[in-house]
Amino acid sequence: MAKSSKDDRRKDRGGRRERDPKEYDEHVLQIARVTRVVKGGRRMRFRATVIIGNRKGRVGLGIGKSAEVQGAVQKAVSDAKRHMINVPIVKDTIPHEVNYKFKAARIRLLPAMAGTGIIAGGALRPIFDLAGVKNVLSKRYGSSNIVVNAQTAMQALTKLRKPKEKVEEGGKEVRG
Repeated sequence: MAKSSKDDRRKDRGGRRERDPKEYDEHVLQIARVTRVVKGGRRMRFRATVIIGNRKGRVGLGIGKSAEVQGAVQKAVSDAKRHMINVPIVKDTIPHEVNYKFKAARIRLLPAMAGTGIIAGGALRPIFDLAGVKNVLSKRYGSSNIVVNAQTAMQALTKLRKPKEKVEEGGKEVRG
């Protein structure tokens, strides 16, 4: 009996552990090499912009910097987990139209009929995909900066509200 437990311990040490399935899907939007000029020359670092989501209405955007690409991506993922938002989804689309401006970027989001798909480009497409929105029309104006457009899209999604159901009060229908 003692021998079998010793053998089990050896298997655990040498064998690979099974990984848990990831809670969120990840998409690396951008990896940029950034430079800081110091007295001795230039210091190179990497900035990673990552979107994570569960395709069921939760999505997050994170930015991380590190001397190595993998470290920057890991920091961006943990930042995205801290900045998760809930996106209300009604019949696989957004509940209402949104126009939003942030910095130099403007964005317009419109609900779409079933079968339309994600009509979006640049940073918007993976955000909608990971949020679980299947049908949406969008247009972005102004800035072509990926990070600013992603931040604008995330803030625009926070402005979405679920439609309230009709409530009867004293014989009158109240619609919100």
